[in-house]
Amino acid sequence: MSEQYKAIDAVVNIWTEEALSHRPGWTDEFFVGKVKGKHDSGGVSLEQMLQGMDAANIETAFLVAAKSGRVGLPGCYHMPPEVVADAVAKYPERFFGLVGIDPYTGMDGVRALEDAVTNMGFIGAHLYPHWFELPANHAKYYPFYAKCIELDIPVQMQVGQSLIYSKEQRCRSVGRPIYLDDIACDLPELKLIGSHVGIPWHDEMIAMSWKHENVYIATDAHSPKYWPESVVKYLNSYGQDKVIFGTDFPVLRFERTVQEIDDLGLKPAVRRKFMRDNVIRIYGLEDKFQ
Repeated sequence: MSEQYKAIDAVVNIWTEEALSHRPGWTDEFFVGKVKGKHDSGGVSLEQMLQGMDAANIETAFLVAAKSGRVGLPGCYHMPPEVVADAVAKYPERFFGLVGIDPYTGMDGVRALEDAVTNMGFIGAHLYPHWFELPANHAKYYPFYAKCIELDIPVQMQVGQSLIYSKEQRCRSVGRPIYLDDIACDLPELKLIGSHVGIPWHDEMIAMSWKHENVYIATDAHSPKYWPESVVKYLNSYGQDKVIFGTDFPVLRFERTVQEIDDLGLKPAVRRKFMRDNVIRIYGLEDKFQ
């Protein structure tokens, strides 16, 4: 990577020992069985995470205070926003926070979203639709979307298929990117980011990003060397202003992911937009990154 700029990772899971204490029991089974790799079940300190980021020339990571789980199921867990807020407070130049949305919390959840942004410094919202088995265009989400517009923050949501997290956790795939079409038509002021590339409906995600001014793609969770050809072509050409970099750490590791991106041979100007400039613009962080 050029020494003239550093990357910003828009999708990172906090993995400290404290954070892991809030995650469900299927975490180990999922990472070893499905992701096929280690995940540091004892935890990764913030300092260790920063070392990995530095090795990959990543300046900043967006930490997700995930809210995921269909109400009443054992896999349901909510990462306390305080866990992420404390990490941001400790390293304010290196971390920013994204606060999770639970559509079943109604207006109490909307007020909690506003509190997280206005009083705790979170810069965006985050959503896993498949965990609630509610597609992203369901009415339960719309009060949250309206509040995101009021707060002028993006909402980042998983698109693409869900996974089987354990034998007891079988989630239906409600993450079709075409559902973003309804939201963007209804709420054209809302900044929507479809994470996880959209695979296997990546061309559908590209179409939504191309159609709507405020719809974007995050490329986390899938190794760059396996990205579909159409995704790479879109990123490297007419979609160069619509795609942002992410790892979904620890699903993908920082240094290896950046190296795989380098192996794609992106145009230098495209690479800078993708790795840094686009996310600064979308999240309105120009005053933070001069």
